[in-house]
Amino acid sequence: MSKPASRQNKPASRQNKPASRQNKPAVRSRAFRTPGGLSVRLDVRAFTVVVLLLVAALAASVVLIGTGDFPIPAADVLRTLAGNGDAGQEFIVNELRLPRVLVGLLVGASLGLGGALFQSISRNPLGSPDVLGLGQGATAGALVMIVLFSGSATQVALGALVGGLATGLAIYLLAWKRGVHGYRLVLVGIGVSAIVTAVNGYLLTKADLVDAARAVVWMTGSLNGRDWSQVWPLLVMCAVLVPLVLGNARGLRMMEMGDDVSYALGVRVERVRLLLMVSAVLLTAGATAAAGPVSFVALTAPQLARRLTRSPGPNLVPSLCMGATLLIVADWASQRAFGADQLPVGVVTGVLGGVYLLWLLVTERKAGRV
Repeated sequence: MSKPASRQNKPASRQNKPASRQNKPAVRSRAFRTPGGLSVRLDVRAFTVVVLLLVAALAASVVLIGTGDFPIPAADVLRTLAGNGDAGQEFIVNELRLPRVLVGLLVGASLGLGGALFQSISRNPLGSPDVLGLGQGATAGALVMIVLFSGSATQVALGALVGGLATGLAIYLLAWKRGVHGYRLVLVGIGVSAIVTAVNGYLLTKADLVDAARAVVWMTGSLNGRDWSQVWPLLVMCAVLVPLVLGNARGLRMMEMGDDVSYALGVRVERVRLLLMVSAVLLTAGATAAAGPVSFVALTAPQLARRLTRSPGPNLVPSLCMGATLLIVADWASQRAFGADQLPVGVVTGVLGGVYLLWLLVTERKAGRV
């Protein structure tokens, strides 16, 4: 009688083997140790996504540089960038098209990183500069310089920067109540955005025809006519703010678990939050000053990056790369996807971002978060 019992137990032991294999966790990160004893943990999937996004952004940039009334093959574009092109190609590439592409990359990266910071601080996918009113605040500063002072391009950019900073400060102060919390920040931002939008409408009604036309073109968001004078300020701003933000990424990740847990882990919550919010406002205002209020890149880039990496963290570097890729691809589409009609890049991002926002609202409602 014991033999059949032992035979019946053998299949059970065999059935346990696949279960043990299924319980093996997938490798998501690897740890690397430097000779100096520093240990670095790398998320393999996130690193792969960042590399692919960088390749896509660079490839789209080369294609965009070669696109125009005087088309240039990709091989000739690369040769010209290396300093081996003829005089005509060097002028077209280095003086006319390369600055526009660099501004697009820097603006997209700034908006993607700024959007990731605001969404992480507010712990809300709708906590974007587009929703909080920072773009509208920068637009108000630019309109003041255009309508009231007939300012130059440099003065308009400076006005947009000051307007964005003033709006960010107003939102922070109005949302402060023993700290700044997510939904309060979003609600205050929506209210400030409505007020500033009304101010912008009033300024447009007071402008003469020439200034009003100039203001409407700027408010659309465009990369047309961008040159090296817009590249260098953006490059300096990103060179200062991006390392500063990444250096506080650990504190931001801890803050997503709540202020009490962050305090217990030694994070100076309000100091880190204020520093990162100022950085996000500067990134958004600087990008708006360079290219106008390009809508929805700051909203969609962090969410797309999060879905690609499948990582619950703030995804700062993937969001930065995703923003740059989105804006360059949108700029190419604005020039080539509509035949002879060339649209401002803000129109393309607005259409795509509006569709994405509707989908996001439906998803959040089904999940019971809206």
